[in-house]
Amino acid sequence: MPTREYLTEREIERLMAAARKGSRYGHRDATMILIGFRHGLRASELCDLRWSQVELSAGRLNVRRFKNGSPSVHPLRGEEIRALRRLQHEQGPSSHVFMTERDGPMTPKAFHALFGRIGERAKLPFPVHPHMLRHACGFKLANDGHDTRALQAWLGHKNIQHTVRYTELAPDRFKNFWR
Repeated sequence: MPTREYLTEREIERLMAAARKGSRYGHRDATMILIGFRHGLRASELCDLRWSQVELSAGRLNVRRFKNGSPSVHPLRGEEIRALRRLQHEQGPSSHVFMTERDGPMTPKAFHALFGRIGERAKLPFPVHPHMLRHACGFKLANDGHDTRALQAWLGHKNIQHTVRYTELAPDRFKNFWR
């Protein structure tokens, strides 16, 4: 069984589609995957995300990092804003963005189990875990040509050594060296 520690964009889309069809909380689950991927959030950061950090009208997300990471402000794109607005409307008033059916915040352990089940429903050929969303973000942004320092700030790494792993493996990193 092949294993790796990241997901491709196509695999993220498959996971989101499987999440949407999989349960009555499909929109919440797909939104968790989208926000986790786009912002490179750890499961603990995603589960702890509060509405007070989300500025829908300004299109901004105030990211608080765990593990001594650097906080930052990320732009929210249209798809994310629409998904978050719908989620806010569907679940009603709450402090946390991602709530369980028992009106408590989703826990990292519960999200890990949920994400694994979604991976099985998406029929991915390897087991998945939430940290793969963070790695997928790093590799996607590195492959898109974003510089390492910007990527470091986006992911909240204090030490750039944690960031260079994404650029070391980027298949297109030498693409335009000799134009």
